[in-house]
Amino acid sequence: MSMQKYIKDFPILKRKVNGKKLVYLDSAATSQKPIQVIKAITDFYMNHNANIHRALHTLSEEATIAYEQAREKVAAFINAESTEEIIFVRNTTEALNFASFGLRDMIKKDDKILTTTMEHHSNLIPWQQLAKMKKAKLDFVDFDKNGYLDMKMFDKKVNDAKIVAVTQASNVLGTINPIKKIAEKAKQSGSIIVVDGAQSVPHMTVDVQELQIDMLGFSGHKMLGPTGIGVLYARKELLEKMQPVLFGSDMIKYVSLSDAEWNDLPYKFEYGTSHIAGAIGLGAAIDYLTQIRMKEIRKHDIELTRYALKKVGKIATIYGPKKAEDRSGLIAFNLANIHPHDIAAILNQDGIAIRSGHHCAMPLHERLKISASARASFYLYNTKKEIDLLLKSLQRVKEIFS
Repeated sequence: MSMQKYIKDFPILKRKVNGKKLVYLDSAATSQKPIQVIKAITDFYMNHNANIHRALHTLSEEATIAYEQAREKVAAFINAESTEEIIFVRNTTEALNFASFGLRDMIKKDDKILTTTMEHHSNLIPWQQLAKMKKAKLDFVDFDKNGYLDMKMFDKKVNDAKIVAVTQASNVLGTINPIKKIAEKAKQSGSIIVVDGAQSVPHMTVDVQELQIDMLGFSGHKMLGPTGIGVLYARKELLEKMQPVLFGSDMIKYVSLSDAEWNDLPYKFEYGTSHIAGAIGLGAAIDYLTQIRMKEIRKHDIELTRYALKKVGKIATIYGPKKAEDRSGLIAFNLANIHPHDIAAILNQDGIAIRSGHHCAMPLHERLKISASARASFYLYNTKKEIDLLLKSLQRVKEIFS
C-alpha cells in the first residue's frame, strides 16, 4: 500500500521552512498530526467540553462516553484483556514512573532489577531511583558491536531478577528487541516484565497478550495523537496489588478525615481531571492507524530505513543493526568529525528537521564512545525523495566543513 495518499492529511507538511518545503524527519521525538485528529480535539472543545465522571448533565455524559470509548480503542489496539488494564497518563515517562513506584512494595533489599545499556532515560532513571530507595541491585544487559542485545548475557542475568525493564525498540540504535523471548525467560524466572513501547507501538503491531508482558508504556504524541496523553498497560492482577503513585480526586471511592479507600480499576491510578481532549485525540489517532493497518506502516518503515541505510551509510557512520528488518524507522549517525548540532543547524537551513544530541540516552552514547549523534526518523508521511534531500543536504554539510 502506498502511503503517498495520506500526506495530504497532515496540514503542517504544506508549510515552508527557510523558503524550502518542510522535510520532517523527527517523528521519533514527536509525530505530526493528521487533520482527523485535529478535528476530533476541536470538536470536543467546541461541542462537548465538560468534566468527566462527575455530573449528570448532557455535556458531562457525552465527554465521559467519548473518554471511555478512547480507552476501549487503546485496549483493542494493543489487545489488552480489558479496559481495566488501561491507565491514561501524560506520556511514556509517567507510565514507567507509575510502573516503578507502583511496584515499590514488591521490591525488597538486595532484589535485582535488570535493564539494558540501550535504554532511554525514561526506562532507566525510575528503576535506578527505585533501586536506591529499596537498596536493591540494578544490573544491566549490554549490546554487541552491531547493536543487538546480548541474549547470552540476558539468559545468565535474568534468573534472579525480580523486574526486567527493557525497550522494545531503541530510540538511537533502532534495534527491535526480541520481547517475546525476553518475556518467556522472565516468566520462567518469575520476573515482572516491563516494556518501553514509545518507539514500537506507533510503528508496529504490539499485542500484549501474545508477547506475554506484564506492563507497557507508550505516548500518544509519537503515534499521531496529541501531547500530554500516554498509556500504562498492566495486567489486572498486578494493578490490583500495586499502590497508587499520586493521590487526590477521582482516584478515590471513599474519604474520611483520617483515611481513604481507592477507586476501582482503572480509576485507582487516574487522579484529578484527566486530559480528556488528549484521550479523545489519541482515540482518533488509533482510528487513523487502524484504517491504514499497522503491518502496512511497518512495511513502509522498513522500506524507508533500508533506503536510508544504503544512501546515508555511504557518507556517514550509522549506529545499530545493518538490516532494516531488525530496526525501527530511524537512523542515528555521525558525519566525519562534524558535531551533530552543526549538522542539524545546516539541515534546518534546507528545511530539513532532524534531531541532534544524546536523545535522552546518555549511557548508550557513552557505551558507543561518542558524545552525541544526529538522528533522522521516519513515519508514514515520509518518502524516499525526502531521504534523497537529506543526503544532498548532508553532502553540503561535508563540503562546508571540508
